[in-house]
Amino acid sequence: MAHNAVLYAKRNEIKTLGELRSYDYETLGIRDEMRRNLYDRLKNGEEVFHGIFGYEHTVIPDIERAILSRHTMILLGLRGQAKTRIARLLVNLLDEWIPYIAGSEIHDDPLQPLSRYAKDLVDEYGNNTPIEWLHRSERYIEKLATPDVSIADLIGDVDPIKAAALKLPYSDERVIHFGLIPRSHRSIFVINELPDLQPRIQVALFNILQEADIQIRGFTMRLPLDIALIFTANPEDYTNRGSIVTPLKDRIDSQILTHYPKSPDLSQKITEQEAQLTSEQKSIVYCHPLAKNLIELIAFEARKSEYVDQKSGVSARLTISASENLYSSAERRALFTKEDSVSVRMSDFIGIIPSITGKVELVYEGEQEGAYTVAQILIGKAIKVLFVQYFTDPETLKRDAKNNPYSPILHWFSAGNTIDVLMDCTTVQYRTLLDSVDGLKKVVQEKFPSISDNDIYFMMEFVLHGLAEYSLLSKNLIDSGNSSQGFAFGDLFRSMFTMKSDDEWNEEES
Repeated sequence: MAHNAVLYAKRNEIKTLGELRSYDYETLGIRDEMRRNLYDRLKNGEEVFHGIFGYEHTVIPDIERAILSRHTMILLGLRGQAKTRIARLLVNLLDEWIPYIAGSEIHDDPLQPLSRYAKDLVDEYGNNTPIEWLHRSERYIEKLATPDVSIADLIGDVDPIKAAALKLPYSDERVIHFGLIPRSHRSIFVINELPDLQPRIQVALFNILQEADIQIRGFTMRLPLDIALIFTANPEDYTNRGSIVTPLKDRIDSQILTHYPKSPDLSQKITEQEAQLTSEQKSIVYCHPLAKNLIELIAFEARKSEYVDQKSGVSARLTISASENLYSSAERRALFTKEDSVSVRMSDFIGIIPSITGKVELVYEGEQEGAYTVAQILIGKAIKVLFVQYFTDPETLKRDAKNNPYSPILHWFSAGNTIDVLMDCTTVQYRTLLDSVDGLKKVVQEKFPSISDNDIYFMMEFVLHGLAEYSLLSKNLIDSGNSSQGFAFGDLFRSMFTMKSDDEWNEEES
């Protein structure tokens, strides 16, 4: 068998079947091809699935074992777990180029033609049969399963125009218009969300897997297709849309379970890789590492929240969208304030709420609260978890008022002082506002003596949010037409006793 590199280098010279045979080219099935290339990569210590984080010791070894076993596989997991991304990376395990009979709809192997067209061409021209070369990027076909997918879409249908033009009966293969699966011959064919396919379509799939024949309008055709079939799906008990029929499930060799990142650090690596930030955003917006970590914790909190449907899952796209919106919030402020550079603030997290509300499915209790409120709750819980990783846990200080580092801050607010941290205030206004709170800067400086100016003010605002989440301060969202969005901080007990009734608010608005 000629070395692939030799064939690739000389593919412009190899134009006929005879020239191909002169290089002792041998046919290799696609699963054997993937197995061989994976074998070589693993043997040489090369990376196989670039850009996939958190699956190094779980999912990826299972996939590699399935490929080495030449298995049909299904990636089973909740949404946003990189199932489709992994499937698309499998194309890198194909040979860079393969030869096929010129003009063939299904890219027939010159040495093992399947279609009537290719067989007739070889019979007529023999070694002079023209061949062309197919790049591996063209050997990947993906189909999203929906209830309206038909047999004609996947397998094919009789073309009456061809039958009339060629004066052939419908039983003749030459009048068939091939669907996606025959056109995937010698390729990877991925069906996403397999349970959404109607059962009769799934039955047709396992007939192809088991018997290598297809039926079109009652006419059976033996077509031993060479396809690497990959399926993806949510666990079938997590969806009301359908399920995988048992005979098909039995014919899928390896079922591989995916999962969400196990730690915020891994999740952050995924977010940073996938977030589409512009060059302007990267150059003018500075984001504190704590803010990036906070975004990941929001997703972790959502995945265990009683308000969120855990069977639906919380996609990794939540943190990606949230990160993009966080940068955009700071960038938008820079445009309004005419500043050349800005830093992300805690108040900018108001801007990520739309990234959360559209990414979580709520249970009944969540629907009662409302998506916007649930988003704020998730942000608050993430702040509470993260706060004690950077500052002293307020819960441990309740019986030690003398050594409470937060006492000056709480006393300042209990004296009747309040601050409104607005999203669109300038950097000078923002810093002046936070500097006005007694003891706030000192709390941060004692924990982080070498902290920079950019970071210290972010951490000062973070302290206010943390104390509010631990019920030591009041925090209310400012969302009125008279001012930009932001947060109002004040004394918790004073705000409780001075809270206006609904009638008083209505009178003010009128």
